[in-house]
Amino acid sequence: MSEPRIDTSHVPTARLGWGLITQHRLRYAINVVMWASMWVMPVIPALITRTFFDSITGDTASAPPIVVLVAITLAYAIGRITFVIVAMWNDVHLMFRVATLLRRNMLERIFDLPGAQAMKESPGDAISRFRDDVDENVESFSWTVDMVGLSLFSVIAIWMLVSIDGFLTLVVFGPTVVVVYLAAKARHRVKRYREATRVATGRVTEALGETFGSVQAIKVAGAEHSMVGHFRRLSDERRTVAVKDKVLESMLESLFWNTVSIGTGIILVVGAASMRSGEFTVGEFALFVYFVGFVTDSVFFLGMFIARYQQASVSFARMVALMGDTDPMRLVAHHDLQLTGTLPEPDVAPAHLTPLERLEVTGLTFHYPGTADGIEDVTFEVPAGSFTVITGRVGSGKTTLLRSILGLVAVEAGTVSWNGKVVDEPARFFVPPRSAYTPQVPRLFSMSLMENLLMGRTDPAEVVAEAVDAAVMTPDVSEMPQGLDTMVGPLGVRLSGGQIQRSATARMFVRRPDLLVFDDVSSALDVETERILWERLFRDRSGVTSLVVSHRRPALQRADQIVVMARGRVTAIGRLDDLLATSAEFRALWEGEPG
Repeated sequence: MSEPRIDTSHVPTARLGWGLITQHRLRYAINVVMWASMWVMPVIPALITRTFFDSITGDTASAPPIVVLVAITLAYAIGRITFVIVAMWNDVHLMFRVATLLRRNMLERIFDLPGAQAMKESPGDAISRFRDDVDENVESFSWTVDMVGLSLFSVIAIWMLVSIDGFLTLVVFGPTVVVVYLAAKARHRVKRYREATRVATGRVTEALGETFGSVQAIKVAGAEHSMVGHFRRLSDERRTVAVKDKVLESMLESLFWNTVSIGTGIILVVGAASMRSGEFTVGEFALFVYFVGFVTDSVFFLGMFIARYQQASVSFARMVALMGDTDPMRLVAHHDLQLTGTLPEPDVAPAHLTPLERLEVTGLTFHYPGTADGIEDVTFEVPAGSFTVITGRVGSGKTTLLRSILGLVAVEAGTVSWNGKVVDEPARFFVPPRSAYTPQVPRLFSMSLMENLLMGRTDPAEVVAEAVDAAVMTPDVSEMPQGLDTMVGPLGVRLSGGQIQRSATARMFVRRPDLLVFDDVSSALDVETERILWERLFRDRSGVTSLVVSHRRPALQRADQIVVMARGRVTAIGRLDDLLATSAEFRALWEGEPG
């Protein structure tokens, strides 16, 4: 199966990496110093090894005593252990901060996007990008420090070996050039396999999330075997591309590591004659053998870094794509991560000083990308304290209109005004205490009912009780095992559809906003419950402005004005009696609604 390709051409991988470095200059500099030292420090035991073998073979007369060499070796070991501990401590803290910055910036961007258009990707695929792609980039970022160290070590090692025998150095390390060339040639295949693996993993994660979220529907439909088969197919696809990715990576690693054996063999063959003639000492042979392993490590790291750079490009591209149409450098924008000290208080909407007098919608236009579906040139006014109902057939644009007003989609034209002043950022403006919104399919979290109502607020118990009563939830709460402390389960799975909608309504009422926005909130309620809901709304919150999507007669009968939608446009505005007399579209809706 061919996997969709990820465009990495527009992603400035090097600039993004540099942005991460500049965010953590000091820790990165410490990391470079520590790990570069770790790479260079093996020069010390190399010299000790050379001196030791030359001393026991009599090739040098000025070698220090063996006990001194042993003492230096022990001091080196203690120093290296100390460096490892300090370097690892700093590295762990640095990489945690890099990962946190990437995840923070992605999450911030998603929150900034219009709510209904925040992500084109499935939740499962998004989780894969937050988890796997961030981890991939953090690992690649960590390797940049090793590249600094191995570059410095390679210069020192090659200089020492060339000073002993330039020809032998060239012969021994010639294969490393071939290895680097092969790694460079393989980078496109590495990138392609990694892209396919990431996409396939995202599909598996997505399928798992959808399955767990739809267990009841699957069981009712008797589709267990079908879903297992679907998951097996996705898993097979993932296994196929993952095996290709892993096999290629293992082949490259094997090629890199086997250069040690090749280099050692070359030393034995080429250096044997020189050793017999005395031009090449045993200590120098030991030095060559010692360094061929470390230099091969360098080649291994270089080859793998080339591969990881390509993989990092894929991961960066997936994360940037998740953030939507924005500057890629926003992914590494500098921010205080606030990992130490007292946690700051979360930002809250300022208490507004201008209560709603009128809400004006003028020329509002939005179409879903690539389609003609949406709304066109919608204009109407909602007076303060009124109960305005938006109605229409299925697909007429009612929900889209609410989303456009609240800034949950990016409108193409038109304005929304609060008391005559145009709202520039509706997504930030239409939040409590100005307004509260309950969508057609409300979301609850796997917490207690009380926690779902408050969502971090600290309102007194009587305020919560009042909101619960107004939402006609009191009888339901009284029958729950722990009352408001009852856990509702993931997405409120332990509640009925009507209880979920009324819980979301109570959550709105707790916030006491000026503007209440309901999207067909009564669709899961029986007629009597809906009647009580609207009665209590008018009784307890008579001054609150309500903007309601509904086709139900109890709402239409109470409406101060009704906005009739058809094919994305407003076809009529008026009260019930007027519309029944003048609007054929509304009469058809009214007559088709029972009760």
